[in-house]
Amino acid sequence: MSAKRYAIIGTGAIGGYYGARLQQSGCDVHFLLRSDYDHVKKQGLVVESVDGDITLPQVNAYNNPADMPPMDVVVIALKTTQNHCLIELMPPLKEGAIVLTLQNGLGIEDELAQLVLPEQVMGGLCFICSNKVGQGHIHHLDYGKVQLGAYSASHQKRALTVTMMEIADDFRAAKIPINVTDDLFMARWRKLVWNVPYNGLSVVLDATTNELMADEEVRSQIHTLMTEVITIANTWAATIADAAVPLRQIPMTFATDMLAATTRMKPYRTSMKIDFDAGRPLEVEAILGNPVRAADKLGIATPQMKKLYHQVKQLSSP
Repeated sequence: MSAKRYAIIGTGAIGGYYGARLQQSGCDVHFLLRSDYDHVKKQGLVVESVDGDITLPQVNAYNNPADMPPMDVVVIALKTTQNHCLIELMPPLKEGAIVLTLQNGLGIEDELAQLVLPEQVMGGLCFICSNKVGQGHIHHLDYGKVQLGAYSASHQKRALTVTMMEIADDFRAAKIPINVTDDLFMARWRKLVWNVPYNGLSVVLDATTNELMADEEVRSQIHTLMTEVITIANTWAATIADAAVPLRQIPMTFATDMLAATTRMKPYRTSMKIDFDAGRPLEVEAILGNPVRAADKLGIATPQMKKLYHQVKQLSSP
């Protein structure tokens, strides 16, 4: 059994699922909640999952981070639209504690490195179809893999650490597929290759993933958006390249691979579409705005991405 104590900040589709799996495996897990606090404190968490349902009648639930015990690992599973609140939501930390963000988008770890030491920050990229369907109730539809990497303030590769491997072992023991990478930043860009087109277009076109894929013209637009993301990523990597190591690049064929993978995926309403339908703020800046600004800084033309960013931003305005 793991000796690490985990905090889950944001017990929704992502935090609720991974936190429940960690607790089920025997990890010491503590959940910070807002609207669901009373329900989860009394009735616990329920996860309906393609990989086996989880019912946890009792969990360590809190509505005030100051009441939580000191943590070894703080898992950030909030939407990035709430990151301005993070400083108020951090529980007490043990010496050398890790802050692991499972959030989408670009530049997330840079924000966390303003709150704790850069070497305490890790990023986890979640490849999962999961929705919160009620208070303390998560529905896990497909996938579930996490890719884990350590943050580097210079955005270079960072070697795998003992702590990273220990966290990965805890996730594996909880039946969460996980791999580790020494290049968190290019992993972020790879995730954006999917997130930019599917999250953005799902809102603009009011469509699920299978509906987007059913239209040949939309498929072509998705492919164009993907190539724009890859172009930014590769240019970005080249600008900070170290002559002593191989150039970090994403092949253009990755776009085709992502299209094929989405074709095989179960019909899914993206997280941005779910937020839009519920009238909640959208993660438009982290997923679309930050990559567009990175392209502008590099002098790269991204007409489709910029158009999509402004469309989503306009739709998300009050």
